[in-house]
Amino acid sequence: MIRALVLDFDGLILDTESSVIAAYAEIHADHGVAFDEREFVRSVGLHDYTFDPWHGFAPDADRDRLEELRRARNLEMNRALETLPGVRELIADALSAGLRLGLASNSSRGHCGGHLERIGLIRHFSVLGCRGDAPQPKPEPDLYRHVVETLGVEPSEAIAFEDSHTGARAAARAGLHVVAVPNRITAGHDFSEAHLVLQTLEGLDLRGLLARFGDGR
Repeated sequence: MIRALVLDFDGLILDTESSVIAAYAEIHADHGVAFDEREFVRSVGLHDYTFDPWHGFAPDADRDRLEELRRARNLEMNRALETLPGVRELIADALSAGLRLGLASNSSRGHCGGHLERIGLIRHFSVLGCRGDAPQPKPEPDLYRHVVETLGVEPSEAIAFEDSHTGARAAARAGLHVVAVPNRITAGHDFSEAHLVLQTLEGLDLRGLLARFGDGR
């Protein structure tokens, strides 16, 4: 029986990943430097792929200042973000079905909690599992294990919603049912460890999903 849903944050609830890319692109443009967006996109959500976003700048460029400008622009963009399609409906349906909600994110508690409060959703989450709340971040299963344990449910009693290969792998390794919802940035990721891949959360039949994973509601 499914008793809980555990949601990722970046790229699943809010499209903060597009904001990161747009902020980098703007700072590059302001300095007349070409931004390798295609290569940067390859690095999003992949723990084992490294990419230097400032490699197009001269070796003596003030990278600390560039990053400061990028963060400021990024924060400005994020403050205007609304939830991705289907998120609010999924949360409402989950609460109506008596399910508990948890969050599992490699981002900081301030980042996730601040945005959830801004968009009016934080009160619906019983547990926020964020960076530093478990020994190892995703793709290790520690964070998901921490969230389900705190929720008081078994991993097999929870469904994880993820948008990246790293997150899907973490949830699968922790023993949760995994629903992948790739976005335009993570569409090329390997989701072979997910149990179901959806194009969007919009119009999701939660009752049907619960039945798919063995729930008798």
